[in-house]
Amino acid sequence: MKHAKNGLRIVGMIVLGVFVFVVVVPFVLTLVFQVAGITLGIISFFISLAVLLIKVAVVLAIGYLILVGIRALLR
Repeated sequence: MKHAKNGLRIVGMIVLGVFVFVVVVPFVLTLVFQVAGITLGIISFFISLAVLLIKVAVVLAIGYLILVGIRALLR
């Protein structure tokens, strides 16, 4: 009877391990991928914001150069 209890205990541990791999591991992986997706979204937002600021700076610089050129021509 002692061997049967040990056998059932081992089978229970194996079933618990299979449960962990089937249920918990995909759940944890989805959480990790969601966090990675949020992080990538934030990084891409900051990159697009930086590109937008560079575009605005270039437009302002070109406008300033045009105004300085017109001012130089009028003198």
